[in-house]
Amino acid sequence: MRAALRARLGLQLFAIRLQKEQYYSEQHSSLINKAYQTLLNPLSRGLYLLELCGVEPIQETDCDADSAFLMEIMEINEKLAEPKNKDSLEEIETLIKVKLEELTREVTSAFERDDLQEAKKLLAKMKYFANLEDKLKAKKIPS
Repeated sequence: MRAALRARLGLQLFAIRLQKEQYYSEQHSSLINKAYQTLLNPLSRGLYLLELCGVEPIQETDCDADSAFLMEIMEINEKLAEPKNKDSLEEIETLIKVKLEELTREVTSAFERDDLQEAKKLLAKMKYFANLEDKLKAKKIPS
């Protein structure tokens, strides 16, 4: 009887250990997925690099954007607010994609020069275009 109790207790402890290992495995898997998603996107990757370098997170007021940049953002927003036109949406999509690629190259260059303040400014601009991209995607989804 004693041996049977020990065996049963041993199985229960083994099951508990397996549950803990499964929990830790799931937690690590979740962290790996989050890290991958962060590094996959140029904007989130850049923001993460700034954080690693001890630079304060970007605030809404951080963009020292010139008036031409702000006008460009406003014009794209106005085009997005107009009724759906597939051709104009594709044109806007191409424009946003080109701008994000250009800003990604500039951010990469700023990090290579170790110019963190310039990288921060460029990432603030990227945030504007990422928001426009999100609006565009929402507009393209039929409601």
